[in-house]
Amino acid sequence: MDIIEIIKTRRSIRQFTAEPVTEGMIEKVLEAGRWAPSGLNNQPWRFSVITDAALKGDISKMTHYSKIVLDAKVLIPVFLDTEKSYHREKDLQGIGACLQNMLLEAHALGLGAVWLGEIIKSSEQIRDLLGLGKEFDLMAVIALGHPGEKPKSGKRKELGELWSSGNSLQKAAGVQPAV
Repeated sequence: MDIIEIIKTRRSIRQFTAEPVTEGMIEKVLEAGRWAPSGLNNQPWRFSVITDAALKGDISKMTHYSKIVLDAKVLIPVFLDTEKSYHREKDLQGIGACLQNMLLEAHALGLGAVWLGEIIKSSEQIRDLLGLGKEFDLMAVIALGHPGEKPKSGKRKELGELWSSGNSLQKAAGVQPAV
């Protein structure tokens, strides 16, 4: 698939089959995240990889999405290493790009994945469970596995609805959309 097809066909997958995810596939997903852009190339993201059922069970108690956590073959918590941070907002943008890269690579590999954000309310508990220092702030958890569902096609607003010139969505002479 070319990149625009991967982007347009990627969907959040919340149900997974029992088929295991290979270490090679996990490594490819992490590698895609590693190559995300970041301010000053500081690469402030850090990953954990969780496949242990008992550990997933403990984590499932920390989120409203416990079924997804338990069903996934792999959980990838993604952290901001605050000791490597130079500008929090820019680092958060970089981590967003990192997460997106990982989701796109998972889809390109035929895997299903979902970006769990609600779980960050339990950042401290997850950090403690994994034995990590206070410098690691949980940004999201990616739940990963072979798709156990066929997602519906996505809808997006028309491109013309997404640009603005000042307070108006009307094209003004000499003003180009901010895309």
